[in-house]
Amino acid sequence: MSFSSGVKQEICRTAVHKKCCALAEAYGVLLYCNTFSARRIRIVTESPDFAERLPVLFRKAFGLTFDTLPDEAAGKLTFGITDAEKIRRIFHAYGFSADSNVTLHVNFGVLEDECCRVSFLRGTFLAGGSVTDPEKRYHLELATTHLKVGSETNALLLDQEFSPKITMRAGNMVLYFKQSDAIEDFLTLIGAPVCAMAVMEAKVEKDLRNEVNRRVNCDTANITKVVDAAQEQMEAIGRLKERGLLDELPVKLRQTADLRRENPEATLAELAQMVSPPLTKSAISHRMRKLIELASDQQETQC
Repeated sequence: MSFSSGVKQEICRTAVHKKCCALAEAYGVLLYCNTFSARRIRIVTESPDFAERLPVLFRKAFGLTFDTLPDEAAGKLTFGITDAEKIRRIFHAYGFSADSNVTLHVNFGVLEDECCRVSFLRGTFLAGGSVTDPEKRYHLELATTHLKVGSETNALLLDQEFSPKITMRAGNMVLYFKQSDAIEDFLTLIGAPVCAMAVMEAKVEKDLRNEVNRRVNCDTANITKVVDAAQEQMEAIGRLKERGLLDELPVKLRQTADLRRENPEATLAELAQMVSPPLTKSAISHRMRKLIELASDQQETQC
């Protein structure tokens, strides 16, 4: 089962007790379904949970049954209403007339109560929504062929303190979220808190992995830096030894050179603790720079 299907399954467990909420949810379904016109209503879904909910929802909202029901052998599940009287009753429930040439839009009078606005958004997601598996990326969208409906749904979402982005795709207006927190809040609002928690957990895991990777990369870079520095110091000491200059160095520098030769993989902090009495990392670093400078000066002199 896809993550999107899981969200719809959870949403469909939400009982519809009030007729006003059933009307509002069915409104969202109709405005975001495949076809909603004065001649035909056609709702296509791949979600068996949504397919099971639809007949119950339409009986509660309109006291109607569908004229055509899904063929169980088919991959997609299709519901249809073609009876003119049924369609007139549905249009009338939302303040429209099926006999006139109507441009579909959201009648906010049907969505006066907060519970109805939430139910409407639930319906829009069931019919025209999808959400990507948060393990892969964050993306939730609502798509409708009715541009005015898309704009008015956007206004409704803004009123609910959401800020979706808008794009056009293949003639559809698409409202979408790419922020995990917005997706979590939207899923919680429409009745999928368990899936919202899954988005949150996926984000925590991603953040943890990113932090671990960042630290590993940082540690790797530091180790590489230490190795490169130690190699440079060993080469400088080697040049001084080749030229017989090592024994002529001041005691402190000779002691430092001997420590590095005996401990080629040690960090400067570790070398500093090996000196008696122990030195600071800054002090041992200064001695190493002096050894490198002396080796470099000798090399230039030879050239």
